[in-house]
Amino acid sequence: MNKMIRNVLMGSLVSAGSAALATTIYKRRKGNFPVDEDIDTKHDLKADFEESPNADYEEEEIGLTKLDSAYRSEWQANGFPMTHAEMERLEQESRQDS
Repeated sequence: MNKMIRNVLMGSLVSAGSAALATTIYKRRKGNFPVDEDIDTKHDLKADFEESPNADYEEEEIGLTKLDSAYRSEWQANGFPMTHAEMERLEQESRQDS
């Protein structure tokens, strides 16, 4: 047998064995680690009615629901009013300007 053919066959056997070993290890490890429950407040129907959990600590969160609290950072980035008081103030300013 030619030396090159022998090296190709040995390389093929080693790579096939490595693939089989990797597959076996992957199947054994799959699901053997703890995973926290996924809590999605943006699609939770109760979150639209419950008060924000940060309302006791942050004045800006008073009057917001859990859902609104989740979207608050996006509102700030886009410049939307964040509280009912601020929305009312903006409405009054727009009425006075008219």
